[in-house]
Amino acid sequence: MTDRPVRRALISVSDKSGLVELGRFLAERGVEILSTGGSAKALADAGVKVREVADYTGFPEMLDGRVKTLHPKVHGGLLGRRDLASHRDAMSKHAIGEIDLLCVNLYPFEATVAKGAGFDEAIENIDIGGPAMIRSAAKNHDGVVVIVDPTDYAPLRKEMTEKGGATGLDFRRRLAAKAYARTGAYDAAISRWFADQLGEAFPERVVLAGERKELLRYGENPHQQAAYYAAPPLRHGIATARQVQGKALSYNNLNDTDAAFELVAEFDPKESAAVAIIKHANPCGVARGASLADAYRKALACDPVSAFGGIIAANRILDAETATLFADIFTEVIIAPDATPEAQAIVAKKKNLRLLLTGGVPDPAAPGVTFRSLASGFLMQSRDSGRVAKAALKVVTKRAPSAAELDDLLFAFRVAKHVKSNAIVYAKNLATVGIGAGQMSRVDSSRIAARKAEDAARAAGEQGSWAKGSVVASDAFFPFADGLLAAAEAGATAVIQPGGSIRDDEVIAAADEAGLAMVLTGMRHFRH
Repeated sequence: MTDRPVRRALISVSDKSGLVELGRFLAERGVEILSTGGSAKALADAGVKVREVADYTGFPEMLDGRVKTLHPKVHGGLLGRRDLASHRDAMSKHAIGEIDLLCVNLYPFEATVAKGAGFDEAIENIDIGGPAMIRSAAKNHDGVVVIVDPTDYAPLRKEMTEKGGATGLDFRRRLAAKAYARTGAYDAAISRWFADQLGEAFPERVVLAGERKELLRYGENPHQQAAYYAAPPLRHGIATARQVQGKALSYNNLNDTDAAFELVAEFDPKESAAVAIIKHANPCGVARGASLADAYRKALACDPVSAFGGIIAANRILDAETATLFADIFTEVIIAPDATPEAQAIVAKKKNLRLLLTGGVPDPAAPGVTFRSLASGFLMQSRDSGRVAKAALKVVTKRAPSAAELDDLLFAFRVAKHVKSNAIVYAKNLATVGIGAGQMSRVDSSRIAARKAEDAARAAGEQGSWAKGSVVASDAFFPFADGLLAAAEAGATAVIQPGGSIRDDEVIAAADEAGLAMVLTGMRHFRH
């Protein structure tokens, strides 16, 4: 027999959502309800008959509530196998009753830590009895149904109604799997917090936990399966976004949108508006401006062909004028901190266009970690939150950059940080005018970026190349002078690069000969 009747339930929850409704449902079906502390009080106050666990076990809660459910009458009732005579006999001998339903959600450790609680308060919010009961019930799911999420109360009521007060094995197994995932995620949060407290960036064991937000139609390609998971600590962006409209996001949409918003966050919205247009995780165009509309026009002009079907990210509240411009070409996703009602109404006219509002812009300098999967493992590193200050730049050529060139150099280098290596970025007037990404040779990236600058000028109805009079940024050092000379031939007047090559002197000499100003950052931004 796979259906098991529910005759006795133990309820001990920190989240009281739906508790009273569940209690009344169980009481109406004659289920004996055991409970603890606040859960018992909430049920009793609502008129639901409830028995305190301390009364049931004959052992009082003690040690400030640390010991209340760690008792053989509780764990025996959860772990005892209904199909084994030896278990039934032992339970009968020791007056241990079967517990058929366990509803537990854990002390809010994650929320406590997220609000900035001190060490002692965080420790007190580590649940011990709850995870122990959950694991007991989940192990014995052949006879016990375990619920760790209030959203599963409604499915439980439906199941019991359809099965005359019982639950089916498939139902119990699904909930057991969910229960183990919850305790696993809980332990992961605790271990991550402890590592942070100890200053261990890379502890001996790392446990990853995420909450599934959405099953996706497919992965990068239609033959791949995929889902989106959010993992704390959450940054403003995809994880905090509210999708106002548009069709479901794909795997590639999510990846590209995240890349776009992280890039545009490099530019403080208090200082200037900024817009980034992304395609296949690389920027087509990026610009700062007096307004979002101004920044968008400059960003779009960099590569209007590639922008078709791209992702647009803004670092300020989306206004009506800019929304009109965004919607003027085919765009997959718009992401911004917020949008005015007028802007939302304009975007709504494009029913398939996704609009994501994040509630804020992430701090680009904030610490964090990133992961990259390998066969049978993964790489973990600190997030590239490095930023180069103007005062840290080292002028190595005879000519120093002008003030305008210096502003463009810093802008271009921030963009280069978000371009796949080898990365070359031409910029002028705080806007990209040519981007070369992901080439095996840096000189090839230089030439591609230069050609893009020519294409941009042509698209604007101008002769020549927008690279003339621009500055150029390289994400890593020039191993030879050829890449730098390609930029000089394209018309760049100033260069920013990390330096550190054994041929730095050769590259500097080539820059001097070409009349370029060049600064070194001492920091590279490989992005693979």
